[in-house]
Amino acid sequence: MRNTALVVSAHSADFVWRCGGAIALHGRRGFDVTIVCLSYGERGESARLWKEEGMTLDRVKASRRREAEKAAAALAAHDIRFFDLGDYPLELDREAKYRLVEVIRQVQPAFMLSHSLEDPYNTDHPYATRVALECRMIAQAWGHNPGETVLGAPQLYLFEPHQSEQCGWKPDTLLDITEVWEQKRAAIECMEGQQHLWDYYTRVAENRANQFRRNSGGQAGGREARYAEAFQAVFPRTVDGL
Repeated sequence: MRNTALVVSAHSADFVWRCGGAIALHGRRGFDVTIVCLSYGERGESARLWKEEGMTLDRVKASRRREAEKAAAALAAHDIRFFDLGDYPLELDREAKYRLVEVIRQVQPAFMLSHSLEDPYNTDHPYATRVALECRMIAQAWGHNPGETVLGAPQLYLFEPHQSEQCGWKPDTLLDITEVWEQKRAAIECMEGQQHLWDYYTRVAENRANQFRRNSGGQAGGREARYAEAFQAVFPRTVDGL
């Protein structure tokens, strides 16, 4: 049986910038990575599309979906699912939450990825993570749809927000994504509606690689990572040694 992972992305581009390297890297290592996009980001994250004459909401959604599907393919993700719940604000009712619980139980992820728990610039992001935590809890409940396979206790990693110093986010995990960087950059360039972020997130990956090198050995000879991603674990990690 292959290992699995689950990404809960508030908008249809978030997974690309923030954990595209983790998706591609774990795919190479035998994981089936499923991505859930709760919304397309059609209202708040599609300014370039809305500047086109005659643009409509449905056309923006269709464009965002095509971009996300192309990006997921570039990352060799196992599956991508679109809940189309709207954005600015993103809101999930009980039915939508149970829909996410069903996905979590189907996937049975070894770990999950979502946003920081704070983000004053975009409240959709921490909302998505609170929903992910709530649905993780429900998926663990033996009394929810008895007879189904309940969830274990997957780690939830919080990927990097746009301005981490404003979001109460403190990374404790650095992941070397050098070997899959070309895949991530290809996925980034699929997001044509947000070209202003292409080079920004390239620089973020380069800066995190600098930190990876320092923390993997520093001047004594750290691993020569060129690109990395950073994450914050929500739950304690269990280890047999340091």
